[in-house]
Amino acid sequence: MDEFEGKVMIKEIVDFFELKQLTGNEESLNRWVIVSDVNRPGLELTGYLQHSEPRRIVIIGEKEKSYIKQLDENIQRERFKNLTDGYTPMIILARNLPCPPILYEVAQQHNFPVFQCGLKTSRLMVDLVSFLDERLALSDNLHGVLMNIYGKGVLIKGESGMGKSEIALELIRRGHLLVADDRVDVFRVHNRIMGSSTELLAGMLEIRGVGIIDVGRMFGAGAVLEKCNVDFAINLVQYDEQSEYNRIGIENEEFLEILDVQIPALTIPVKSGRSMAIIIEAAVINFNLKQKGYNSAKEFEARVYQFIQDKNKQAEE
Repeated sequence: MDEFEGKVMIKEIVDFFELKQLTGNEESLNRWVIVSDVNRPGLELTGYLQHSEPRRIVIIGEKEKSYIKQLDENIQRERFKNLTDGYTPMIILARNLPCPPILYEVAQQHNFPVFQCGLKTSRLMVDLVSFLDERLALSDNLHGVLMNIYGKGVLIKGESGMGKSEIALELIRRGHLLVADDRVDVFRVHNRIMGSSTELLAGMLEIRGVGIIDVGRMFGAGAVLEKCNVDFAINLVQYDEQSEYNRIGIENEEFLEILDVQIPALTIPVKSGRSMAIIIEAAVINFNLKQKGYNSAKEFEARVYQFIQDKNKQAEE
């Protein structure tokens, strides 16, 4: 397990947001963030600390700056000692605001990192929470192929040797995008599942008998996508005459659970002579239509019901 799994080192945030460090040395950056929320310290500056989550990044904007100016220096010193304790990861001054002198003094005494950022306070909060949500998300990895087909993230699963990569190659030739082959790294952001490739396998596809191919070089950079939502899952199984498969589409709905999120799924039998790429395209189009409120299976069921009703009326006449 990675030493920093479930944590984000401060240095990553500094580099990503191009923050300017005002206090603390290089050692002060050896802190990490484990909470994706941020804190604008209104109540904390008044001295009320109950029910406060101390592990959040503190952001100071214009409102906080104005309030701090009204505080006595001794009170400021007390409040800033609480804000720069061992739990708080860092303090960021939005809009490149100057560091209050007492905060600078206390932070330097505790070797605590304070930074400046040019973003507006609200923009900084949104961007920072989004960044932390993604980096701190629950994660797992799955065996399969992740493609972007007609704008939907489609996870193609199945036993080894089922031909998933060959199907992916045909889908790429038909204009769809490869996200990951063989191993799909998935992570949960709110109630969505995102998927991506490992760095080692990014843009690569393994075709039995051919070997590893570089999809980006072969089909162009536009044929590869770094990551996408997992919207739909297709499970490929070997065709078995004794098994019953979904024929009309009104049978029980299937789902694949990934990190406690239910992903709509479909089982498709693989049989010699079937063009699986075209069948998967059709399945995704049908999934898109269902999401927009049109259900082909329900429409067919309604037609059958109406046909029976018409026949019964004719018989009665």
